[in-house]
Amino acid sequence: MKAASAHVNAYRVETEVTTYRRGRVDGRQRFIYTFEKPGRIRIDMEFPHPGMVMIYPDAQGKVLVRPGGWASFLNFHLSPDSRLLANAAGQRIDQTDFGLLIRNIAHSLTDQRRGPPRLTTEDGKWVLEVLAEDHFRQGVLTRYRFTIDQATDLPASVQESTPEGKMERAVTFRHLATSPHLPENWFKDPGLEGNP
Repeated sequence: MKAASAHVNAYRVETEVTTYRRGRVDGRQRFIYTFEKPGRIRIDMEFPHPGMVMIYPDAQGKVLVRPGGWASFLNFHLSPDSRLLANAAGQRIDQTDFGLLIRNIAHSLTDQRRGPPRLTTEDGKWVLEVLAEDHFRQGVLTRYRFTIDQATDLPASVQESTPEGKMERAVTFRHLATSPHLPENWFKDPGLEGNP
């Protein structure tokens, strides 16, 4: 995975995040995530806030947020550690790329592992399950299920549950495009739309 990620300078992927509370679906998000090294990120939200665009970093190292709909003429500049942007686990927008995920998977198998790993295959994907320290919540143990596409050696999904097996979050990556053609100002202009 590290070698595969090292050869990818930019990618675009449809991402779906499902959160759970007490084992039941509590929320969903779907967005197009674009990343370009060394750390430029653009999120085009599809659900539940269609039209919202987030770009990191802006000229001041903050997150440019342009709401969708009637408020699309507004631009906000928020710190990457703003509670308005972090998910329930405290993961920041600048902690979302495949490179960091792959490093976290490695930690889950080595220094942060708290149980035996299990590796299987399923529908052309590697499935790795392990109990480890949570990637973003200090002092919390999480049961991870990482799915890796065998064709690309890149992540296809991550499921997080309690040590007892209650689902907490699932992140699924679909329609991965590596080295997409991106407009020149893709990471600066939230008004640019479409599927580059």
